[in-house]
Amino acid sequence: MLDTIKALAKKTDSKILMVVLDGIGGLPLELGGETELATAVTPNMDALAKQAQLGQVELVGAGITPGSGPGHLSLFGYDPIKFVVGRGALSAVGIGVKLGFGDVAVRGNFATLGAGRIVDDRRAGRPSDEKNAEIVGKLKAAIPELGGVKVEIYTESEHRFVVVFRNPGTPLGANLSDVDPQATGVQPLVAEAHDEASKKTAELVNAFVASAEAALKDESQVNGVLFRGYSDVPHFPSMGDVYGLRAACIASYPMYKGLASLVGMDVLEVEGHEDALAGKVATLQANWDKYDFFYFHVKKTDSTGEDGDFHEKVHKIEIFDELLPQLLALKPDVIAIVGDHSTPSKMESHSWHPVPLLIHSQYARKDVAARYTEEEAQKGTLGLRRGTDVMPLLMANALKLQKYGA
Repeated sequence: MLDTIKALAKKTDSKILMVVLDGIGGLPLELGGETELATAVTPNMDALAKQAQLGQVELVGAGITPGSGPGHLSLFGYDPIKFVVGRGALSAVGIGVKLGFGDVAVRGNFATLGAGRIVDDRRAGRPSDEKNAEIVGKLKAAIPELGGVKVEIYTESEHRFVVVFRNPGTPLGANLSDVDPQATGVQPLVAEAHDEASKKTAELVNAFVASAEAALKDESQVNGVLFRGYSDVPHFPSMGDVYGLRAACIASYPMYKGLASLVGMDVLEVEGHEDALAGKVATLQANWDKYDFFYFHVKKTDSTGEDGDFHEKVHKIEIFDELLPQLLALKPDVIAIVGDHSTPSKMESHSWHPVPLLIHSQYARKDVAARYTEEEAQKGTLGLRRGTDVMPLLMANALKLQKYGA
């Protein structure tokens, strides 16, 4: 499909704004109740919905729960089954780490381990970035190398960190199982190689876990590490080459900046801490004339869902709705509001449920949906779509695609 879009793409002056409300899809706390999105008071999104087309999006496929990486790749038009990248590389690239041939990057979570190495908290209470940096400093001092392989450890944010294993001359494999059980009340898993090239990496990961627990044994909360998302250097066709777009990313979290960078977006600087929406709006306004595609990421709709905080997720949705008029004031030719996956507070995790999609342009057909919610999106004229359909729809609404065939 990318080759077809590339052949049809044409440059115009129209501008596209894709807003990704991370983990926006939800569930009611009780059967028959309302989701977080439907509970939120969102007059601005509701008004936009009445002038737009709505539908639902499955990012990977029916019943498949997407990670943030595959979810975003799908939204950007890259089939996540074909274009596979581990979260480690996304995080590493996002914080400016250069990966070389044969390096393996790993995404880590700091965790709280109880008696018997039972995982009490997979995110160690979401420590501050300052505490994260303190712990990373301890690990750097304790684990500079393992078995002759150089170990680099980097702060990402809160409970997240990145490890890069570098073994010049002998490439490391990245095909191994996770340490993170993605559940509490159980022990961390043991990394196991899925091919011969990854056996050395699995040994390194397991040795790192043991060394980290020894180095952090006096910490009361941040005393363990969990790994998932191993990856070597990925190579993707750029959005500029495929779509003919000058594309920009406005995000705070390193993983999303890394992903945008891998698909050829310029990653713009944002003032403020973490998900500072005011800083993101300011960056968008300051760069509006320089690009024709903007990816605008909102994180807290996801993290509040992961924390199981229904009411706080509602609040974060309402905060975004309050600033939406500032985005609309820029008069984008096409604006989309969508999620990269669902994160129901009821489940405290990503889920397989489709996410609502809104597309507004002067070429949208009349729709019956009256709000931007999951239930209203089910009524929308866009129907149920694959995530990879979103970019072609945005390009078409921006009149950036030529006719196919005679």
